[in-house]
Amino acid sequence: MELKAGIIGYGAAIPRLRIKTHEIAKVWGKDGDRIAEGLGVKEKAVASIDEDSATLAVESSRIALATSGIDAQEIGAVFVGSESKPYAVKPTATIVADALGATPELTAADLEFACKAGTASVQVCMGMCISKMIRYGVAVGTDTAQGRPADALEYTAGSGAAAFIISRESDNAEPIAVIDETYSFTTDTPDFWRRQHQEFPSHAGRFTAAPAYFRHVVSACQGLLKKTGTKPEDYDYAVFHQPNGKFPVRAAAMLGFDRKKIEQGLLAPIIGNTYSAASMIGLASVLDVAKPGDKILVVSYGSGAGSDAFAITATDAIKRKARHPSETVRQLAEKDRHYINYAEYAKHRRKIKSM
Repeated sequence: MELKAGIIGYGAAIPRLRIKTHEIAKVWGKDGDRIAEGLGVKEKAVASIDEDSATLAVESSRIALATSGIDAQEIGAVFVGSESKPYAVKPTATIVADALGATPELTAADLEFACKAGTASVQVCMGMCISKMIRYGVAVGTDTAQGRPADALEYTAGSGAAAFIISRESDNAEPIAVIDETYSFTTDTPDFWRRQHQEFPSHAGRFTAAPAYFRHVVSACQGLLKKTGTKPEDYDYAVFHQPNGKFPVRAAAMLGFDRKKIEQGLLAPIIGNTYSAASMIGLASVLDVAKPGDKILVVSYGSGAGSDAFAITATDAIKRKARHPSETVRQLAEKDRHYINYAEYAKHRRKIKSM
């Protein structure tokens, strides 16, 4: 029997601070209603002055460890995907590993591929688990994404993290979901970039849509469907990368997925684009409600450009094992929100100096 990888634990972290699209638009003399409608984003999550991609990675990983029920010392690898790591030279993965109590006998590294470095981390853990190099691996997607003041990205660039603990399907860890297959589609498409020492990224405007996001997401999804011999109607849920609230809806329609199948994982309208964490937070939200046998399709996207697609099936263990503790991912996104004005937002994101 073919050996597969499974998910045995997961967690998400979303900051409480929020800023509304209207508040940002007001500062720049723009029409907030038009921008919110055009992007499909009403507000976004903002990392507080004492939060960064490392603290969010630690928080989500601790939750993932708690839901997995394993001993941290059994973790053999930690990979953290991010484009907003706090240190240019100093891995976030070691911080996460130490915070979990998993050190010192493990390997760790940071990965970067715009918004899909988190799912790339999942694939690395899958390979190491299936090849029996390690028993358990932690894959994290985390970002405190930033957009240049007055740029279109400022309305959508949010903050958040998600972590998954990966194992072999045959181990006694009882995966709550099995990763049946994965497929990637990658090209050199320069739609988004940030050179060294630049504080904010640049992007190619409308070029980021058809030749970048849609080409890669659609191609990766179609490749996975062909590889697995499945159709959109075979899946109960679908999660597509969420640079805004409109693109994943359009991608789903292009691929033949019913709008209802993406709603549980579609969080960008209220937390923004969490970059490396976006599709992973969406998956975590789906796992909160998935039933045994439910099939889930996930497609990430990273500018530059590439997409990772996954076919996932929930197992019987999802009924017995603890899910996201105390609050679901959607509750994290919707409850206890604290709204701030643009001045407070600028202070938290330390943007005043760049304006």
